Amino acid sequence: MTRAKVFTGLRIALALLVLVAVGVAVARNWAEVSEDIDNIDAGSFALAAFLVCLPPVLTMLGWRVLLADLGTKLHVAPSGGVFFVGQLGKYLPGAVWSIVVQAEMGVRLHIPRRRSAVVAFVTVALAAICGLIVGMPAVPLLITGGNASTTGWVALLMVPLLSLVLWPRLLNWLIATVLRVLRREPLEHELSGRAVLVSSGLFILAWLCSGLHAFVLARATGVTYDGSLLALATISGFALASSLAMFSVVLPAGVGVREGLLVLMLAPITSTSAATAVVVLSRFLTVMADVLFALGGWLYARSHHLITTRDEREPDHATVDGPTGG
Repeated sequence: MTRAKVFTGLRIALALLVLVAVGVAVARNWAEVSEDIDNIDAGSFALAAFLVCLPPVLTMLGWRVLLADLGTKLHVAPSGGVFFVGQLGKYLPGAVWSIVVQAEMGVRLHIPRRRSAVVAFVTVALAAICGLIVGMPAVPLLITGGNASTTGWVALLMVPLLSLVLWPRLLNWLIATVLRVLRREPLEHELSGRAVLVSSGLFILAWLCSGLHAFVLARATGVTYDGSLLALATISGFALASSLAMFSVVLPAGVGVREGLLVLMLAPITSTSAATAVVVLSRFLTVMADVLFALGGWLYARSHHLITTRDEREPDHATVDGPTGG
């Protein structure tokens, strides 16, 4: 058995252990959690479901901006087909499956695999940075357990430092350094300031919408809460927990990490059962949104031959690096 297979097996085992631990924790407190879930009215649930559908679209648009800046301009429909199907790869242990799927589908649109991979890498990196920027105000909640007054200034100092990473010259240098360390070819040309600004704005808006759906769910549980602290724990806290979970590449889509961190920040403001209800419904809604968008993307991709069988690929002789899209 090769080292890669052993490592993959360990990743899967760890992911299963985390899922079992989360399931046991929820089951032990299910009576209280189910009561809080029952308090959430249909209108609030529908609003949260709508809000959770916005981040995938906004993230796809940011990915599309970066792809266009590096030389491949796609209409929204094929962009969604490639991006949304590829996003299901994040539910597999590891950090490469989304990149692999997007690269393979992109070949059918004459996108060089290297360009697809670089854009996917930059998208994840920028999204994580933007998530940390939005989430920095919630750091005190994670440190002090519901008291945001003592260490709030630390978060305020961190925001401009993280924002500095989005400076195009520094960002391009960081990307070039990482690609060189990974022994990958450099970018075809540096990312423009406009592409970085527009994509970062879309990613930040996506994080805000994600946090708002958690805020709507938490408010609807009916528990007594401090409005400003609840907004901080859900809107900024969701971004912080999710962006930190993005670094847990051994777990599918950060399952368990995001939920644990969000409960730590939210429980002192609401209750443990209400916080658990929020993270359970939030995970359900985000997974359903990803599945529905992926289904729509797959139907488009299949009808436009972006996903093909081996027999269908034979006459085309699809190559690794075809001509760039116009």
